[in-house]
Amino acid sequence: MIYLDNAATTKVIPESAQGVSYAMTEAFGNPSSLHGMGVEAERLISFSRRQILSAIGVASGSSDYDVIFTSGATEANNTAIFGIASEYGKRKRRIVTTAVEHPSVEEAFCRLGKLGYEVVTVFPDESGQISAQALIDAVNENTCLVSAMLVNNETGYILPVASAFEAIKRRYPDCITHSDCVQGFEKIKFSARKLCADIITLSGHKIHAPKGIGALCIKKGIRLSPLIYGGGQQNGLRSGTEPVPLIYGMGKAVSALTPTIAERYAHVSEINDYARSRIESIGHIISGQDASPYILSIALPGFKSETLLHFLEARQIYVSSGSACSKGKKSSVLEAFRVGEKYIDSVLRLSFSCETAKSDIDALVQALKEAVGTLAGIKN
Repeated sequence: MIYLDNAATTKVIPESAQGVSYAMTEAFGNPSSLHGMGVEAERLISFSRRQILSAIGVASGSSDYDVIFTSGATEANNTAIFGIASEYGKRKRRIVTTAVEHPSVEEAFCRLGKLGYEVVTVFPDESGQISAQALIDAVNENTCLVSAMLVNNETGYILPVASAFEAIKRRYPDCITHSDCVQGFEKIKFSARKLCADIITLSGHKIHAPKGIGALCIKKGIRLSPLIYGGGQQNGLRSGTEPVPLIYGMGKAVSALTPTIAERYAHVSEINDYARSRIESIGHIISGQDASPYILSIALPGFKSETLLHFLEARQIYVSSGSACSKGKKSSVLEAFRVGEKYIDSVLRLSFSCETAKSDIDALVQALKEAVGTLAGIKN
């Protein structure tokens, strides 16, 4: 089995699985309970918060940021966007985002547009790039929120978040900045401070932790209205008993991965370069050279993505036909990036991990060559 769909989800690493098991079978107390079992459960949550904050460059003991755990990045993005709009959007009704965001951001902005907010969407330019200046120019004194992802989930394109947010905060210090960093976290090195992001969205299952857990890192002083009301857990921002096993599983994954980020980046960069060199002769490379090495989008013109995907699946090679987050929809993101019409229906997204080997790429290329020969014969 060759798994090249790590941008969709990842295999849980042993450290994370062991953490989940411990929290489920031994430290299974309710973290709101006052007895020892509750105290131990709360300790696991605190550990996970510290690991996440450290991974985004927040010094131990600092009170600059807090972490709120959610059911995943979709809930985290919705909490950030609707929470900011509710708190800051009564007078400032302008909100800014890009045309290449994850659906959980795109659809949230669409909903706010229907509620009367002025939604400004920044598109890539003729070369398929989103410039920092375009984001800066979209913001004015009536803007309460600007949201831009760090790494695009379909192509690996890295947005100029740091330079844009730094200029925006300097010009409009009251404008709240939010970045969906799901595809960058534990893959490319960044810090909350250098991003100038007031709120950062993270996901567990994209970093070898379980599904069902995500996090919002929120700068102290930022006000959010909650989506969920109840017992007031997590400072009232996300009521409901915390899923300690999932939280601890995410914390243990972060703890294991953070020390190896440079080593893993180097390995995946080598794999990405090798894949490009092997695929160029049979297909078209969509992802730019300066994209995240963890994602490589390619196209085989004349062959439908879904057909290619199932051909590879029959050989136990697993890839994605674009994003795995929007089933059956044509990619508006690829259109926004100005991917040519002859390529857009044949895009495959390859996404790597530290376990990906060159032999996996060799097997993929061989299977793609077989696919071209076999499917071309059927078409003729």
